[in-house]
Amino acid sequence: MSVPADVEPYQDAFERIEAAVEGGRTDLGALGFWKLVTRVKADPPLADHWADVIGRIDRRAFERAVRMRFPVWVGNGTLVLGTAAGALAVAFAATTSSGTLAGLALLVAGGVWSGSVHDLAHWLVGRAVGIRFTCYFLSTRPFPILGLKIDYATYLRTSPTARAWMHASGALATKFAPFVALVFWPLTDAPAWAAWALLALGGFEILTDVLFSVRSSDWKKVRRELRVARRQHAGR
Repeated sequence: MSVPADVEPYQDAFERIEAAVEGGRTDLGALGFWKLVTRVKADPPLADHWADVIGRIDRRAFERAVRMRFPVWVGNGTLVLGTAAGALAVAFAATTSSGTLAGLALLVAGGVWSGSVHDLAHWLVGRAVGIRFTCYFLSTRPFPILGLKIDYATYLRTSPTARAWMHASGALATKFAPFVALVFWPLTDAPAWAAWALLALGGFEILTDVLFSVRSSDWKKVRRELRVARRQHAGR
């Protein structure tokens, strides 16, 4: 049985949680870990002090729970190839005389870019603001998805506003992708249905963000980090 995080000293709490993780438990939320992290985030000196411990616990629990992991360079390389494939599809659309094939190629570009630029944007913006990443991973719940694991120690040592931008970057890149493909539509012989399909894809992705991401994904994390920024500002 865990001790409530709001009454347990930090040292004791982190030692208890780390021992539990070493013992095979990986549900950090059930151990009170994330409640402690939320408290630590509100105080930058405290966050800096505990960053390495928090990062170590988070990484250990993650590695025990997730087996399908890949080096960052492998994930980035694969996504860069995907981005390049989207560019080749656009080039094909611009040169083929078949309107149908041009339309399909633009749809392929929009779809491939939507998937390939998301984590690349996270990585680029994260590295620019000082956040490092430990690996790519494949999650199978609730459905297969490629993810990029944050090094939580460097995450905590970055300002909450910068963390918010890192989270937002992937979501924004994904939403822009179909519209970038749409920009090339006038340069091709693709029929109007291709343009409408790209608009529909972009609109669908925006709708899923509004309905789901604000509660369970990137935009939820953006809102969380902006709240931390406001708390830090109010505490000055």
